[in-house]
Amino acid sequence: MQSTMMTDERVLADQGGGIVFDAGLVPAVDRRWFEPAWWQGQGALAAATGGRGGVSIIRTDAGEAVLRHYRRGGMVANILGDRYLWLGADRTRSFREFRLLAHLLGRGLPVPAPLAAGFVRHGLRYSADLVTLRIPCASTLAEKIAAGSVDTELAGQVGALVARFHREGVWHADLNAHNILVNPEGLYLIDFDRGRLRAPHLSWQQDNLDRLRRSLIKVGAARSGDRAFDTDVWKPLVYRYERTLGA
Repeated sequence: MQSTMMTDERVLADQGGGIVFDAGLVPAVDRRWFEPAWWQGQGALAAATGGRGGVSIIRTDAGEAVLRHYRRGGMVANILGDRYLWLGADRTRSFREFRLLAHLLGRGLPVPAPLAAGFVRHGLRYSADLVTLRIPCASTLAEKIAAGSVDTELAGQVGALVARFHREGVWHADLNAHNILVNPEGLYLIDFDRGRLRAPHLSWQQDNLDRLRRSLIKVGAARSGDRAFDTDVWKPLVYRYERTLGA
């Protein structure tokens, strides 16, 4: 399990942008940290994947990490791409996710440790990046489902995981099978872009669960039929969720 120590936050302003980083994990960060080509030049780019976010795996002094470039999805991506409306440094998506992760880590919740976040101004808009420690030896819940290795015990662990976050008032904007990681040490929740803290309430908590259910079905958890899915996956998940939430 990763450390639950509070982040030693440092903020830097540079020409056209800003950076926030955890000085307790990385003593110095500059703009090059958010450039995959720079890491490649250092022989420290382990992997780069496609997809909406532009994710790279990099080797830092703090350990292997995930560098994610924020990019819009859906039809709006064709117009705005990786640009977001500028409302101030503290309201950039990267700074907000960095600080939310730091808060959650301090509460002992299983999330990736934030290393650094940055943004670059482009007039009235900005682009942004985030670097977090990589969860080692992990598979996504979606991958577990595809491999047919989700049983009632793992389903229950997923329910308990979600309940821990809901009990702390954590709303995840995209709770799905791809954002739940499983490794030998336990389960983790990742990708807190647009996530926030809210007063615990049944309505948004149920919306989160409904979103997760749709995701599980979409990635194939119900391939054996609705009845098998309810019996082997969803009911054990909800049972452990309710027990953990009320603990």
